[in-house]
Amino acid sequence: MPAPSFANHPAALGGVSNGFLPEALESEVCRIYARSPLYGLRHPLEAGRLHWAQYEALPVLSKREIVERGHRVFFSDYREVERGLQEKRYEYESTSGTTQGPMTVIMEDGWWNAQTERAYLASPLLRPFVGRPYRKCILAPVGCSSNLCPYEDHPFPHRYFDGVVYLNLSSDPFVFPEGEWDRIVRELQAVQPEVIEGEPVYLSLLARAVARRHVQVPSVKAVILTYGKASLVHSRRIAEVFPAPQVDLYGSTEAGYLFVGEAFKDDLQVVDANAFIELVPWREALPEVFQIHVTTRGREAMPLLRYHTGDIVRRLPTGFRILGRERDVYFREDGGLVSASEVDAALPAGFVAWHYALQQTGERRWDFHYVADQTADHGPLEAALSAVLGARVNAFRRRVIPPAASGKFALLKPLVR
Repeated sequence: MPAPSFANHPAALGGVSNGFLPEALESEVCRIYARSPLYGLRHPLEAGRLHWAQYEALPVLSKREIVERGHRVFFSDYREVERGLQEKRYEYESTSGTTQGPMTVIMEDGWWNAQTERAYLASPLLRPFVGRPYRKCILAPVGCSSNLCPYEDHPFPHRYFDGVVYLNLSSDPFVFPEGEWDRIVRELQAVQPEVIEGEPVYLSLLARAVARRHVQVPSVKAVILTYGKASLVHSRRIAEVFPAPQVDLYGSTEAGYLFVGEAFKDDLQVVDANAFIELVPWREALPEVFQIHVTTRGREAMPLLRYHTGDIVRRLPTGFRILGRERDVYFREDGGLVSASEVDAALPAGFVAWHYALQQTGERRWDFHYVADQTADHGPLEAALSAVLGARVNAFRRRVIPPAASGKFALLKPLVR
């Protein structure tokens, strides 16, 4: 039986011999079984060295299973976790609930910061910020994945933690009043951050707010696009106001940061110190496109083993490209795959907007909603998108495009199958 393929650098997996699992991967599987009773209850682990056949027999873990069984099943004695929460040895977060309902995530104190630092070390653009004080501003959904996200309307100085300030106090940046944008821009000027991090739509609208106020923030040395899928439309608007390198930092609340690379360079690499990422063939006609199963590394609370994230990735000579969630990619009648990347490539060169969303309204009909300061020429725009989708497209300029209840945005919304 051929061994599964992994996105990690081979050295991260450890030595391989005689059909056994690589040493580092095998050690992590055994540690996860020792830390959490969930896995032994689902599938007992045989004694001795593990062969690939035994690894592939391990059941895949889904978000639905975690939500339905509850986070307590990860622990032998949840009373210890409750004591740990009271004593600040454990922390908890709730994911956005965009699929299968919200999930409670328990993490040991310091885990989020540690795995974030490992992700920075894996990026040449972010590595210079490790080990020294620097200032960062974050603009993202209030229910974001960091354990420092604000939940109360604290004044500015009280939202400044270890050099990090959270700029927004509510979700949906399209409904921020101008006075709220005034406050956010003032705080940005006051902090003079070296790093700006955020959900791409939020950062695009921040760029609009900054430009309209004729403000400059020359301190910015890196922009981190995270929390959601970025479009080239967002990237270009952000770069016009914050002309710094852009980093794509991809992960989730429950798994941590998994991939990092320079945005739109197709050079995403696995954060090897955070996780093992198994590449699972997805479509026979697309041999370089995969689902991923994630096994976390060094996690004490709620470790994940062969966790099906729902993400689809494409392997390229320079690295990986995240295509998005499985539900957010579309197949034309001829079998061609359409993701946000194909939409970006199809948009006319002169198209300028702050955000867009393509929504399928029928078997052969789509609506293209976009937010822009001027109405685009809909003829070439609709023709270009129709060609890539193989369906009729109607374009509409909008003042707002509402996010999901979680505060997240989707660029491509196919019909639910």
